[in-house]
Amino acid sequence: MTVDDLAYVAALESQIHAAPWSLGNFRDALAAGYSARVAEREGRIIAYGVLMLGPGEAQLLNLSVVPDARRQGIGRMLLAQFLVDARRLGAEQIFLEVRAGNRAAIALYETSGFAAIGRRIAYYPPTHPQAPREDALVMRRALVTGPRGL
Repeated sequence: MTVDDLAYVAALESQIHAAPWSLGNFRDALAAGYSARVAEREGRIIAYGVLMLGPGEAQLLNLSVVPDARRQGIGRMLLAQFLVDARRLGAEQIFLEVRAGNRAAIALYETSGFAAIGRRIAYYPPTHPQAPREDALVMRRALVTGPRGL
């Protein structure tokens, strides 16, 4: 992801999510040096994500695929690239949060080695005005084996 991608990515984000990141959020992530990637098909961005690194760990902050490109392996490919980035940069484990009702994303994460380790009650804003807030599942995956990777 480059600065030139930000306006388009932010526009996609506002179409995909009920509580989207702003253009400023994406700009700040790039400025902070987070791992930010896009996936393109025929010159069009169809997926994007942001990974934050901290001492010994990483957190996947955003992984989104446009609706017409879902279930084609794009999210899995981007996730795999983020796992490589996290390992290369010294992370021993990686965390993420996902809407508890997002079964497709949860299945992707579980088949990629993540396990639910917690739940944040009413974490996400409603997807529409009459809907309740939604819980977040906190998921973790070890990136190393042994005592620290559990």
